[in-house]
Amino acid sequence: MAAIANAAVSSLTSPDAKKEEFRKYLERSGVIDALTKVLVGLYEEPEKPSNAIEFIKMTLGAPTGVDVDQLKAENETLRAEAARLREKVGALEEKLGGAAAEE
Repeated sequence: MAAIANAAVSSLTSPDAKKEEFRKYLERSGVIDALTKVLVGLYEEPEKPSNAIEFIKMTLGAPTGVDVDQLKAENETLRAEAARLREKVGALEEKLGGAAAEE
């Protein structure tokens, strides 16, 4: 009985089972369909692009020439500016509230 249980456990963790689970994951998440469409599009191109990888990136929508570090820095600057403006709005609201109470 224990041998059957061990065989069942080992078959669940076998490399083939892991591959099958990963394949199912790719299907469920739409990766297989997306890649298939891109590859069919590449196949159907009348003039094959010189850089197939770049074609795949462009077709999948991956941005090219994006400076991630620059975007992160800009994001941080904008967040700081938004925080500063929120503080300013709060101070102005307090000032208005105080002026309205005096009237």
